[in-house]
Amino acid sequence: MSDSDGKKTLGLRGGSRPGNVKQSFSHGRTKNVVVETKRKRVVVPKPGAAKGGSGAAPAGSGSRRPAGISDAEMERRLKALQAAKAREAEEAAQREAEEKARAEERERRRAEAEAKEREQREAEERAKAKQEEEERKKREAEVAKERAAAAAAAPAAESPKASRPAPNKPAPAATPRKADREREQRQNRGKGQDDGRRSGKLTLGQATGGGGNRQRSMASMKRKQERARQKAMGVQVEREKIIRDVQLPETIVVSELANRMAERVGEVVKSLMNMGMMVTQNQTIDADTAELIIEEFGHKVVRVSDSDVEDVIKEVEDKDEDLQGRPPVITIMGHVDHGKTSILDAIRNARVVAGEAGGITQHIGAYQVQTESGTTLSFLDTPGHAAFTSMRSRGAQVTDIVVLVVAADDAVMPQTIEAINHAKAAEVPMIVAINKCDKPAADPNKVRTDLLQHEVIVEQMSGEVQDVEVSAHTGQGLDELLEAIALQAEILELKANPDRAAQGAVIEAQLDVGRGPVATVLVQNGTLRQGDIFVVGEQYGKVRALINDKGERVKEAGPSVPVEVLGLNGTPEAGDVLNVTETEAQAREIAAYREQAAKDKRAAAGAATTLEQLMQKAKEDENVSELPILVKADVQGSAEAIVQAMEKIGNEEVRVRVLHSGVGAITETDVGLAEASGAPIMGFNVRANASARNTANQKGVEIRYYSVIYDLVDDVKAAASGLLSAEIRENFIGYAQIKEVFKVTGVGKVAGCLVTEGVARRSAGVRLLRDNVVIHEGTLKTLKRFKDEVAEVQSGQECGMAFENYDDIRPNDVIEIFEREEVTRTLD
Repeated sequence: MSDSDGKKTLGLRGGSRPGNVKQSFSHGRTKNVVVETKRKRVVVPKPGAAKGGSGAAPAGSGSRRPAGISDAEMERRLKALQAAKAREAEEAAQREAEEKARAEERERRRAEAEAKEREQREAEERAKAKQEEEERKKREAEVAKERAAAAAAAPAAESPKASRPAPNKPAPAATPRKADREREQRQNRGKGQDDGRRSGKLTLGQATGGGGNRQRSMASMKRKQERARQKAMGVQVEREKIIRDVQLPETIVVSELANRMAERVGEVVKSLMNMGMMVTQNQTIDADTAELIIEEFGHKVVRVSDSDVEDVIKEVEDKDEDLQGRPPVITIMGHVDHGKTSILDAIRNARVVAGEAGGITQHIGAYQVQTESGTTLSFLDTPGHAAFTSMRSRGAQVTDIVVLVVAADDAVMPQTIEAINHAKAAEVPMIVAINKCDKPAADPNKVRTDLLQHEVIVEQMSGEVQDVEVSAHTGQGLDELLEAIALQAEILELKANPDRAAQGAVIEAQLDVGRGPVATVLVQNGTLRQGDIFVVGEQYGKVRALINDKGERVKEAGPSVPVEVLGLNGTPEAGDVLNVTETEAQAREIAAYREQAAKDKRAAAGAATTLEQLMQKAKEDENVSELPILVKADVQGSAEAIVQAMEKIGNEEVRVRVLHSGVGAITETDVGLAEASGAPIMGFNVRANASARNTANQKGVEIRYYSVIYDLVDDVKAAASGLLSAEIRENFIGYAQIKEVFKVTGVGKVAGCLVTEGVARRSAGVRLLRDNVVIHEGTLKTLKRFKDEVAEVQSGQECGMAFENYDDIRPNDVIEIFEREEVTRTLD
């Protein structure tokens, strides 16, 4: 049986075309490989297939439709597909139209640019042709002169020359062609260079798809042509140096300095490096170095400072024709409880004193009074307590006339003297009102005599100071007092300009819960109107409302009118000056500068400059006990007075430290600060809100409320006294002299003594004196009378004494017996 009997060979499938390929390898080896080449299968559709599918949708036959899709759904999908194709066709047509429009626009712009350039070239050609024509005519004239001269010299040679054409006749035709060739070469050369320079670089216009829209400006083209003309003529033109005024602050960044000089930053840095300063463009240099650089570059230096922002507040000298009469400002000053506010109440027919806690004034009040004669007077009522020195000083600074109130039954007191000094320092006239003349103990002459000691000479003592005897209780002398004030005001001839930007002084400031920061301002010059933008100290704002002393809203306030101003962004300090500015930006900038300056000043004042000062301060703080407190008051002046009073409490061992003082109600923030520092909170005419009270109860923070400054100062002084260490006093109770020294077994040396003075006690301390020099101090180990241990031994009796841990005793030594007691100290 052969291998091929009735069987097919293994390997190749039907329908393929086998072939042999001979592979060659190294060393002459070969191999035959059978390669199969498959033929492409051709599918012939059956004749009945097309007929059977003729009734179905064109693309919706059952063989191509996905399973589960109905005819209606398939039809909807086909419609959506056709709509999408239609939209794509529309969008493509729209894009083509837009591209075509853009291409047309580019062509139009290019045509316009070419037309402009062509016109410019034609103008240049015309100018050049005109110039060449003038030169040609000039040459023809010169040639004609030469020819005429030659003809006169040699007439025989003229006939052969006449047959020749004139040498300058072809010039008009040759010159334009040459000019055209030169122009074409110049244009082609420029285009070739430009194309080579810009080839391979992506421009902004190409990146954004608008490469054909960009073109050089007319000014740029003119500058380029001017440079080319000057270069062709061989003229080297140097740019003129522009000298600038460079504003130079106290410090400046290098890049900003270069920008202000309009110089390259690299040149400025190079100049600084030549000076030995290795800086970068982002570093800051001082004004002196920058000034050297500015002068080196040939510019002018204009020194400016941060304080220049306040230059917008200009002191304008008013013209005499602009000045108008204004009411006088009268300040009532004097000692506490001498009747200042009572006199003012009697003048105003009001009861202001009834609203003051403890019957004493603790704020500066500002009021306006209309007298029977029609004269308007502005009064300032100042406190008389010793703590309100700064308030009285402010009152004297803004006033025109000082009324010094002295009680006839009490004479001149410390705050009276202080008020006199304030009035003299402010250089304002003074009127003495001797109050309480209705009392039986009143002695006005004693007041006048006491005032002589302080260089205040009243009229009854042949002086110049007016004095009036008044009684606020009965109204005696009040009319005379008003007449004296009116007379003094008439002598002063007080005037101000109401038609200018307002300027005033803050008499008092407070933080009202409903109205926000409120400042009582006495307008000194100009007119303050609702809507004005102003800066006052470190705060700024816009006048939201003006309220007079009667609680009525007013639209404006003129000179010498006290008003409450609403609309501040914060509570100003009492005594700050209010100035109206043109814009809010100016006010904000001035306030920011003042705030930064005040912060720097406080930091400089509190910082120690040397290591020795730091160590000295730390050493002093170790020996000083501090009582920290927080102060919240109703107005700024009261807070300031309390802080000043707290600073005076203490000595070299104890001091009161005010951690924080502010205006307004006690808040949770105050309670948190008090808890962290272990300090009590002192509220002066203010209360804690509900959340602050709950927080204080939870955290155990003590809050004390006061309405009279006496009580607050006394309580803090008592608390500070508790920090003082008790004073140890020694009371000498006796002396004893050693007669003999005995040695006792188990006890040691025992001194046989005679009590010469006082008494010797077992519990007392003893000192051993030898030749009046203390050689030992300690306690007694034993005190015996004969063989018995006793508590004390009287003078003139003998006893035995043994010292604790000390045996060096000798006859004739003296024993000093004393007792120590602790004495509680208080602050004066």
